[in-house]
Amino acid sequence: MQDTKLFETILGLQAPWHIARVALDTSGERVDLWVEHAADTRWTCPDCGTAAPGHDHAEERVWRHLDTCQYQTFLHARVPRVDCPTHGVRQVGVPWAAPRSRFTLLLERLIIDLITQCSTVTGACRIARVTWDEAWGVMDRAVARGLQRRTAAPRRYLGVDEKAFRKGQRYHTIVCDLETATVQHVAEDRTAASLQGYYAQLTTEQREALQAVAMDMWPAYIRATVDGLPQGDTKIVFDRFHIMREMTRAVDTVRKQEHRTFLREQGTSPLTGTKYLWLYGEDRLPADRTDAFAALQGQHLKVGRAWAIKELLRDLWTYRQGAAVRRFFARWYGWAIRSRLEPVKQVARMLHRHLDGVLRYVRHPITNGVAEGLNSKIMSIKRKAGGFRNAHHFTTAIYFHCGGLDLYPR
Repeated sequence: MQDTKLFETILGLQAPWHIARVALDTSGERVDLWVEHAADTRWTCPDCGTAAPGHDHAEERVWRHLDTCQYQTFLHARVPRVDCPTHGVRQVGVPWAAPRSRFTLLLERLIIDLITQCSTVTGACRIARVTWDEAWGVMDRAVARGLQRRTAAPRRYLGVDEKAFRKGQRYHTIVCDLETATVQHVAEDRTAASLQGYYAQLTTEQREALQAVAMDMWPAYIRATVDGLPQGDTKIVFDRFHIMREMTRAVDTVRKQEHRTFLREQGTSPLTGTKYLWLYGEDRLPADRTDAFAALQGQHLKVGRAWAIKELLRDLWTYRQGAAVRRFFARWYGWAIRSRLEPVKQVARMLHRHLDGVLRYVRHPITNGVAEGLNSKIMSIKRKAGGFRNAHHFTTAIYFHCGGLDLYPR
């Protein structure tokens, strides 16, 4: 088989395109292919598909292709332009590459696979022998394709969370589908506008299908949901993990205050070195620390009372009836408010102010656990990348790795 026919077969080229010439540079480890077309070819406008006469040819362009063995391979072609009566002069598309790309479709697919498996652009660059900017161009085009192809599918449950972009209170707002565990929206900052931008693009069908949104008690997200969704105030479910985190912080604050009081009054404290004991849940306490923890509880410490209040709060999410969970919360709230522990009382008042959203878990038992899992994946990508140059690259990486998008060129 002639070399031109061999590469035509490998590339899948069909009329009117054919390979006119092949050049092999063994010293430079490079193969160059010149692609041409039949002179009498009629083309179609890339915008409307209307048949139009050829106008002229653009200057020769070069595309990088998959390596031929160890040799880098490049395609050369002068792409024709057509004179469309509707759209004017337009450059026709070529079957081996996407618009504005300097790689063939097959090489772009390979680079996408390499970035996905390596989790870093740098590693993919070394394997594919492309520059960092070229690889990021592939990622940008892949994400743009994926977002354009994404259908407006109805989604029942969403999770809203923020992810730190860099130090200095720089955040991104991330909206994920809790059932498919995919990122649906990324926006810079964590303001109300960051989330309202997502709600504004939803179709009527999507708005009607959306049953609940899990989030923390960040006021901007609450306001955006109330204003951005029909009956938005009835669709908020406050995440139990964020609530328990606030309660755990309150326990730790009580421990630190009591520890300082012991040191000031007695010069020694039974709470020395016990910080992490009070952060455990009752069912997660290490077996080798059970006796030590029981001894501390026997001393009737303030932190022991705070810890007990925290552990009782966990039972709130075991209820499945609205009336029963309200009776439970009333009893728990009374104990917390009468505890004379100000950090615990602050959390109790916060929950009381947002009680409907807290107890809505009974009807919609969702949490931001999926969002936290995606956040862990994003953190891993960020750590492997050594950070990101700008917010756009961070957004692109999130969509690329966590968006569940159809990234490949066709």
